[in-house]
Amino acid sequence: MFKPVVFIFLLSFSHFVYSQKTDSAMRVFRDTEKQLRALQKETFYSKKGADRMAANKELIAAWDGIVSDSKILEYPFDSLRNDVSILTPKDNKFKLITWNVPKDDGTHAYFGYLLVNNSKRIKKGWFKHETIQAYEYFKLLDNSGTIKNPENYIGSPAKWFGMLYYSLIECDGFYTLLGYDLNDNLTKKKFVDVLYFKPDGTAVFGKDVFKFPRKNPKRLMFEYSSEVSMSLRYNEKRNQIIYSHLAPKDAGTVLENQYQYYGPDGSFDALELKKDKWITLEAIDITNEKNKNDKAEKPDPDKQTPIFKPK
Repeated sequence: MFKPVVFIFLLSFSHFVYSQKTDSAMRVFRDTEKQLRALQKETFYSKKGADRMAANKELIAAWDGIVSDSKILEYPFDSLRNDVSILTPKDNKFKLITWNVPKDDGTHAYFGYLLVNNSKRIKKGWFKHETIQAYEYFKLLDNSGTIKNPENYIGSPAKWFGMLYYSLIECDGFYTLLGYDLNDNLTKKKFVDVLYFKPDGTAVFGKDVFKFPRKNPKRLMFEYSSEVSMSLRYNEKRNQIIYSHLAPKDAGTVLENQYQYYGPDGSFDALELKKDKWITLEAIDITNEKNKNDKAEKPDPDKQTPIFKPK
């Protein structure tokens, strides 16, 4: 009886130590979450750009203090989600954190972290497996100011085309991200971006998974007037990304490619996932289409914001 008792004691003690460490980490996360919440108010709502940027430095420092602990993958940070985007796929492969800080000139700076669970389950025998724990974290560094062609750009966490991600779609071998860039006083941009991981765990933004007319992009970008709204969302029932079709006020005029004059024309296009490729579908019918995962109503052509009329 001696050996089993010793084994049970050691197992119980190990579990106790692990629980203590986990509880300690969660207390740190809770305390830091309160600090982050206060800093977010200063970062996003201060009237002066200098004050926003100063608060953002403190915000980044607070995140830096906790992202090295792998247990952060288990903590939800629910109270921060009104101002910061936090996305996690169902497979719990990563936690993607992004936010934007408005500048006084109307442009925006983007920041974030990619926290990755690289744990692997390895077969050790006929009926035995072992999980090798591995965790990596990356600060996302916005490199968009130097990128001339965003749609063809393949980036990394250190050379990231910055944006605020608001939706995540799990695909076979990659993750599709819907993103938003408030850009400047003239135009806004929305993106269909892609994140995937190489066999060695390297994170990559941008991938050749689109079949789109007249181009071979690594991500899709939609640019339009800052005075209108564009719908871009995933419909799980249809397995489609449905989006507003954008057009200038007068097609075939000097307004072509002047995106400050572009807006929704009331019709909708879609990307449909087929064989791990997003295929373009033009002029789709969304009448009476409902998606249980949409908190807002489905796009309605009769309610869609009209094209911006140039002054």
